[in-house]
Amino acid sequence: MFHVSARTVLELGSELISSDIIAFFELVKNGFDAKSKTGVGIQFDIVLGLRNLKTLQHDIHKKAAPLPVLKARCIKALYVEAAGLYADAESEIATCENEDDLFVALDEIASWNKIVVRDTGNGMSLKDLERKFLVIGTPSRKREVTRSIDAKEKKAPFLGEKGLGRLSAMRLGGTLDVRTAREKDTQFNRLKIDWTDFEDAEKMIEEIEVKTWSEGEKPESHSSGTELSIGMLESDWTFDRLVKLAKEEFALLTDPLADMKKRPRIKLVWNDKRIPIPSLEKKLLDVAHASVWGEYTVEGDKPRLKLTFKIRDLGFEHPVVDEVLNFGEVDIYSLVLGQKEAIPPEALITLGSFKFQAHWFNRQRLKASGGMDRDLIRKLQREWVGIRMYRDSFRVYPYGEERDDWLSLDRDALASKGYLLNKLQLVGQIDIGRNENPELIDQTNREGLRETPEQQVLLNLVKESVQQQMRLSMKRVESQYKEKRVKPVKAKTEIARLETRAKTAIKSLRSTTTNQESEVINELQQTLLELTELARILRERNAEVEDDAKLMQDMAGIGLLVEMVAHELARTSEHALAKIGELRKSSPQGTMGTQLAGLEASMKSIKARLKVLDPLTASGRQAPEKFSVTDLLTETLNGHSAQFKRHDIALKYRPPKQPSSLKTVKGYFVQVVENLIANSVYWLKLEKQKSPLFEPKISVEFLTSPMRIVVSDNGPGVDPGHKDHIFEMYFSLKESQKRRGLGLFISRSNAKSAGGSLMLDSEIKNSSGRLNTFVYCISENS
Repeated sequence: MFHVSARTVLELGSELISSDIIAFFELVKNGFDAKSKTGVGIQFDIVLGLRNLKTLQHDIHKKAAPLPVLKARCIKALYVEAAGLYADAESEIATCENEDDLFVALDEIASWNKIVVRDTGNGMSLKDLERKFLVIGTPSRKREVTRSIDAKEKKAPFLGEKGLGRLSAMRLGGTLDVRTAREKDTQFNRLKIDWTDFEDAEKMIEEIEVKTWSEGEKPESHSSGTELSIGMLESDWTFDRLVKLAKEEFALLTDPLADMKKRPRIKLVWNDKRIPIPSLEKKLLDVAHASVWGEYTVEGDKPRLKLTFKIRDLGFEHPVVDEVLNFGEVDIYSLVLGQKEAIPPEALITLGSFKFQAHWFNRQRLKASGGMDRDLIRKLQREWVGIRMYRDSFRVYPYGEERDDWLSLDRDALASKGYLLNKLQLVGQIDIGRNENPELIDQTNREGLRETPEQQVLLNLVKESVQQQMRLSMKRVESQYKEKRVKPVKAKTEIARLETRAKTAIKSLRSTTTNQESEVINELQQTLLELTELARILRERNAEVEDDAKLMQDMAGIGLLVEMVAHELARTSEHALAKIGELRKSSPQGTMGTQLAGLEASMKSIKARLKVLDPLTASGRQAPEKFSVTDLLTETLNGHSAQFKRHDIALKYRPPKQPSSLKTVKGYFVQVVENLIANSVYWLKLEKQKSPLFEPKISVEFLTSPMRIVVSDNGPGVDPGHKDHIFEMYFSLKESQKRRGLGLFISRSNAKSAGGSLMLDSEIKNSSGRLNTFVYCISENS
């Protein structure tokens, strides 16, 4: 007989529940398995973030400031949105008489944080709590699912069947409080678990006592449901993190293509703030450049695959083309089983029926359509990109994750000719069912389906349909409707042809000297004239290409700067509008002057930011002009004052007593300085997010002999190994949504174009041994 130690439960939880979203996924499925009538709600009651807790306790331990200052910092770190919890926490901090009391008080306050998962399902009795909930791997649901499959019912009675989902609570926090009731119960049935009890390496699982009891009357006699309250949270749950999670994970948790009325309802709340979970705009799929719908059916012992294509826009003029392809058993056997001999033919039958669809977007040719502008289509396509899998309307992980090319679409796209169908261009999903596809079983750790013959058939079918058959359908449209254009003759070939003609004419000239051969001389002259003209055209075209490349560099610089300035204008305008709103609501006449002063400052900031764009117009960027570089530098930095204030960034800059003027390209100067400031602000904000008590600083110096500007900050700095890479095109270490990889490349190019230079000083390092100082040398009379 095996004996199981208590800590095995903890090991099971950490191995089987691989991430926070998987934990929520399992708890949500449990709510729907309980037949919840109003969906599942997840509420986060957070009064003090864990990151702030650790930082504050570190400062308290070090006595980094007087006790009143430390207490004020603690109160400032609390979430005001926590309502009642905030008031209690503020009171708890206020009563602390010394640092030890304050240290302990913060632990107590943090323990108030909790996650509550609620459903209005069937609820559980005391016996259910003891014999089902507390039995890991309980077979009750497994038996029901097996019976349902054997009875050939259309849908399984439960989403989960392993009896392991309750371990998800352990992933999220150290304690669990369960309160549940059936409709016929008059009181709530309760149990509490402290997962730290299982950490004792000497205890066996049967030695951990978990009691159940009943207490408290239900608020409504006929109500039912379950409430899981998770405490001693393991993660820092901020509002921004949950908004991101709602957009990137919860939006994809249930079938996004289902009718909204039928889609399982999940509600997210953070400190009484409802966080909306985005839904897929169905009209996005209607503007895809090409689409395929697949339906795989098994009737008796005959598999069939039906592919329906709709080709809307391939970049040339053609009508919308609909095409349907049907594949019988022999076709499927040839397409799929022939790729891997280990797959037995019967797997085509045991796989069962399923559906899938994929929609292809040529991201280079996106345009306004279907009542949506181009930017919205691009944004939506980016948010919903990937081909995911859903079983009975719930996500099967990890298929469709950003890093998961599970259909090998990228690899095959690179090796293919014609239309490029990679995972970043596709939005779609596969729909399977527990009863329809009984051999498609999840791995225990929720990391995809088990590798079975049926899984291989499904994978190969979808891959073949999307990567091969869809491309062939598109090429058929191209063959039918695209004009066959004559390839332009390359200049090199034309020159060679003319040279041959010239040699032939010369040879003929040498072989005869009679007047009758004057035609040959005329031919030679004409050939030489054509060669001369062609060479001239090529030289002009070469100059145009060089000018176009330079213009692209200039326009890219403008675009990057406009992006930065536009962001600042939006924030400053919001501030101005808020001030106007305050003026309208303001009744005391005496405050009017103060409010107007704030409004005036906001308007001046907008004016300063707009003024930055003046020298960057296409007509003004190329010509050098004489101007006061010190005045322009001061003006540029003043334009960032609102931004620095908003992010608590201290600027160290002392304008020189003697102004300096020079003659150079004004637009290049502004672009370089703006980019250096933007980079500093980005990394300082990131450091502030990591360390809330961090005090960001930027230093700007204007030096002469030679004339140069030195910009540094106290942020994380650049690894010395990346010293040269950061100036390369598309190299960036920023987060993907904010990554351009062009700013420093264009800045250095602009500096060089004006006769100067831009470098990262390799001598000056911060305390971590990283580089944080840029030197912009300006050349006069460039």
